[in-house]
Amino acid sequence: MNFTEGEILHINKPYGMTSFGALAFVRKRISEAAGVKRVKTGHAGTLDPLATGVLILCTGKCTKMIPQLQYHSKEYTATLQFGATTASYDMEHPINETFPTEHITKEKILETLEQFKGDIMQVPPTYSAVKKNGDRAYELRRRGEEVKLDPKSVHVEDIELLWFDPEKMQAQIRVECGKGTYIRALARDIGRAIGSGAYLTQLCRTRLGDVRIEDCTKLDDFEQWLEEIHSS
Repeated sequence: MNFTEGEILHINKPYGMTSFGALAFVRKRISEAAGVKRVKTGHAGTLDPLATGVLILCTGKCTKMIPQLQYHSKEYTATLQFGATTASYDMEHPINETFPTEHITKEKILETLEQFKGDIMQVPPTYSAVKKNGDRAYELRRRGEEVKLDPKSVHVEDIELLWFDPEKMQAQIRVECGKGTYIRALARDIGRAIGSGAYLTQLCRTRLGDVRIEDCTKLDDFEQWLEEIHSS
């Protein structure tokens, strides 16, 4: 592989690491392997730190392909906790409000999910990289400022209930969607639509375009993979 000239790498991003952190980890090792100070590297489609799964990295001339790769359809599995919300709509922040759940059934969830298929309007999470007057929304929130973001149109190709645990009030869904869809915001809106609250306890991107999670190298295995590539 010629990383300096240009390659596309498929990484399974681990929990708790930023997309840039995964990129930096890979870039350091491929730069050493290529014998250069710094291989030009970028990623297509950011994943939240608490999300796992498919992260596509492009090197060299292949970084020009990033914009088109970001427009490819995506698939996620997400676990929702009903009955509460957090400021970020995931487990990065503590619970800030609780709601009743007695009325939530599998049938009610199935009925509610139907509302989120097709083109929908979605307000991005304020704890996100969306820019507001030149500043990242999450930076404004962390400075204690109020942030109001405008809704935008996103496309949800399919949404499916994988399982529902009525005792824990948790459900797992599979979502196929287009560029710009926030699954955290989807969890928030599903919670509101069902007459309660909801936030994510787990999120995994299982596909980006034609690249599935089974095609990706875990970061823990990346150095071994790199050795095998160079020895073959």
